[in-house]
Amino acid sequence: MSGDIKVPIPVNEPVLAYTSGTSEKEELKEKLRTMSSEEIEIPLIIGGKDVRTGETNNAVMPHRHAHLLARGHRAGRSEVEAAIAAAVEAHRDWSEWPWEDRAAVFLRAADLLATTWRQTLNASTMLCQSKTAHQAEIDAAAELIDFFRFNVHFAERLYGEQPISAAGMWNRVEYRPLEGFIYVVTPFNFTSIAGNLPGAPVLMGNTVVWKPASSTVFSGYYVARLLEEAGLPPGVVNFVPGDAATVSEVALNHPDLAGIHFTGSTKVFQTMWRTVGQNISNYRAYPRVVGETGGKNFIIAHPSAEPQALLTAMVRGGFEYQGQKCSAVSRVYIPKSVWAGLRDRLADTVKEIAMGDPADFSNFMGAVIDRPAYDKIVGYLDEVRASDDAEILVGGESDDSEGYFIRPTIVVAKKPDYRTMCDEIFGPVVSVYVYDDAKWEETLRLVDTTSPYALTGAVFATERAAVRQAMRALRYAAGNFYINDKPTGAVVGQQPFGGGRASGTNDKAGSMLNLVRWVSARTIKELSVSPINYRYPFMEEE
Repeated sequence: MSGDIKVPIPVNEPVLAYTSGTSEKEELKEKLRTMSSEEIEIPLIIGGKDVRTGETNNAVMPHRHAHLLARGHRAGRSEVEAAIAAAVEAHRDWSEWPWEDRAAVFLRAADLLATTWRQTLNASTMLCQSKTAHQAEIDAAAELIDFFRFNVHFAERLYGEQPISAAGMWNRVEYRPLEGFIYVVTPFNFTSIAGNLPGAPVLMGNTVVWKPASSTVFSGYYVARLLEEAGLPPGVVNFVPGDAATVSEVALNHPDLAGIHFTGSTKVFQTMWRTVGQNISNYRAYPRVVGETGGKNFIIAHPSAEPQALLTAMVRGGFEYQGQKCSAVSRVYIPKSVWAGLRDRLADTVKEIAMGDPADFSNFMGAVIDRPAYDKIVGYLDEVRASDDAEILVGGESDDSEGYFIRPTIVVAKKPDYRTMCDEIFGPVVSVYVYDDAKWEETLRLVDTTSPYALTGAVFATERAAVRQAMRALRYAAGNFYINDKPTGAVVGQQPFGGGRASGTNDKAGSMLNLVRWVSARTIKELSVSPINYRYPFMEEE
């Protein structure tokens, strides 16, 4: 085919509103009824074949943990080894496909997801991850569609990056996929990440072994089936849920490991990187290690901040999807002058937040993901109650009798280094530290040095000089920085996502920067007429 191939110019997928009486709302409610009435079996998918091991995990609704959605088979060592072999075998053919044919698979997947698959992915995410209709729509539908379409556009741009050629020669760069397989580990909180982490390297000609989070095998399974229907060949994506330690031990010690695409905890990522370092002489090539990990995301308000905008950012940024977003607001620094008029309004707003089953569309929040998360968050709240250095302004209640429910909570810390101001809690808990108005610059330094993470952050100020100060002082404190907006909700093609320091490698999902990591460039120089004399003109004497 011609090298001058142009893919469709991407635009962000419209987010459906699910207002009363709309067809999408009725379709989603019907899909929720159907999927919640079923109990399915989820196999592994290795080399395009369903594999059942007999060892299973239960997939349940976090908001109704007695309700079984599925029984998912778990991979052991032999299944992981088979998945690696399948990926290596599939690489021979898939890596040779013209890039436009690989792109066509993902464009088809995007169109399927935008139409016939939309409510399947949305409903599975609502049931499995306890997301509201809006949170599922912006994640499992709109963002994943955007990832597929924009990645194709970014791939076209990358392949088009070619060197100049001098007279008598032709220079070009071939963007080859990496040699071996990519080990993909995806988190529980975003179905779009579960699709993009394997999807980005696969688009560039790689093949993957994908271990989804154990708590979200249900929604991940539907992503795998979507890619199959879109035309992805067998063995390109191998779906292997299982014990994390077992799967990683096999994958990270395999000589054909070509890369890691990871989203999850900082501790796990550092352990994986350490294992790669220890094994570095055993690999065919140096593995590419790409990861997005923890965060202790901040808002800092200047005395000129608009209070109602700040309140809205705290509530939406801190409590949408139960605070279980990598980017969720977790610590907020507010000057005394602003806090005086904000405190009671904030408490009243948080009290009125509706929480419950996401199938009830009047709810703003659902349940946290599972028992370990619930116990961890409740433990922090118990510590606050027993401490003289912090107090609960509003919320703090919890109930696990039916689902893993924790009320949205505002903690007021009396010390800036109190534990909830420093630790990643990953739940509906926002900690506030009130500072003296005169200590603005000192507080900026505090924000920068309190946490080892640097994922997202925001400044609220109407004075431009204050915005400039914050931009300078917090330059490395956040990979995604927001001015007068909550630090969540990055949109593909608009705000490439990722952070530095302990928050990851900042390879910016949803941008060409990420795709660059999944190719190995080969420079090719071709001469039209080759030299036939080794001597240079300077060697001739007069």
